[in-house]
Amino acid sequence: MKIHIKNGRLIDPKNGVDDIQDLFISKGKILAIGSAPDEFQANRVIDAQSLIVCPGLVDLSVRLREPGLEYKATLESEMNAAVAGGVTSIACPPDTDPPLDEPGLVEMLKHRAKSLNQAHVYPIGALTQGLRGERLTEMAELNDAGCVVFGQPDGLLVNLRILMQAMRYASTFGFSVWLRPQDISLTSDGVAHDGEVATRLGLPTVPVCAETVAISNIILLTKETGVRVHLCRISSAEGLAMIRNAKQQGLPMTCDVTINHLHLSDMDIGFFDSNCHLMPPLRSSSDRDALRYGLLDGTIDAICSDHAPVDEDAKLLPFGQSEVGATGVELLLPLALKWGQEMRWPLAKVLAKITSEPAGILGIEAGHLSVGSAADICIFDPDQYWKVTASAISSQGKNTPFMGMELPGKIKLTLVNGQIVYEN
Repeated sequence: MKIHIKNGRLIDPKNGVDDIQDLFISKGKILAIGSAPDEFQANRVIDAQSLIVCPGLVDLSVRLREPGLEYKATLESEMNAAVAGGVTSIACPPDTDPPLDEPGLVEMLKHRAKSLNQAHVYPIGALTQGLRGERLTEMAELNDAGCVVFGQPDGLLVNLRILMQAMRYASTFGFSVWLRPQDISLTSDGVAHDGEVATRLGLPTVPVCAETVAISNIILLTKETGVRVHLCRISSAEGLAMIRNAKQQGLPMTCDVTINHLHLSDMDIGFFDSNCHLMPPLRSSSDRDALRYGLLDGTIDAICSDHAPVDEDAKLLPFGQSEVGATGVELLLPLALKWGQEMRWPLAKVLAKITSEPAGILGIEAGHLSVGSAADICIFDPDQYWKVTASAISSQGKNTPFMGMELPGKIKLTLVNGQIVYEN
């Protein structure tokens, strides 16, 4: 299909483009920008007057719940949610049931995702078998099956020797290791930030040192092994300062933050709102503010949704017993725009944090609008507000702390490989 997108404000952070430009698509690729190629006849013309045309978004943490957890969500429902949110490339954590620790499981997931012909799915391979932290997976075989990076999503391994071996193995093959910096031994049964709110509500806590102790160990092991490390879902000012220092030392380290932690603090738990039961927990308002500024100075490289659809019954339980997680893939763009507006940051720089920069961390050819590249495109109205309601969300999970809020940024069209996969 040949498509002509005209009159739109084209923003491509990676290539430094921010201008009113036409875009021409043919055979799933971007054929030209600006002027139409000779003899180009479009099958469809899209008028993007007053709209933003940007690369399809890249989300570094989207739980698709398959295999094994289909009662929470299905691959089809969450892929629909992704493209409805303008997300065209997804990194899928390995904490499925069973975990993504066998090539056959990875190949099955890739095949199922490809058959739906929507967003691109990039599985994160399990670092250890069963994610138990005892034996390493066959990373080379998992890479051949389609895993682009390897991670341990539920906190740092108790056995640091195993972690060091995993990092050395990954370094040998040039793989990147993704870790959520949380010391499990310091977390115990904690469900909220160690502060006044948890004390008042009588909730067991997760101290900031659970994050900083883990970051300290990861930094030391990174120096020892030289592996590329990505720290997932930073939550504290102290942890951020340690990462900033490590980067200044030249360590090959990147990190991300969730949209939830950019906007919320432990005060938002209110009277036991289980939609705010997240991990890492929502921390103090000063931690939240430090994260917001950490994006500005480049310490934090990317924003992710940390999308985790949960069935309604699991969220209706008391706060401490409710299941962790919030749906968010459809809120990634609106909440990033909201942060950008509040920080008075240029739109192109905001979009970089959810397009080109996460693509670079993931090591994929995405997040830009270069001629010859795949036509993965998001078209949205930055000035149109919409209300977050259960009916407005395509995800099977309706669990979000932002329910009922009015947010900027309405997705109009999403294209993947030059095909329109979502239109509003």
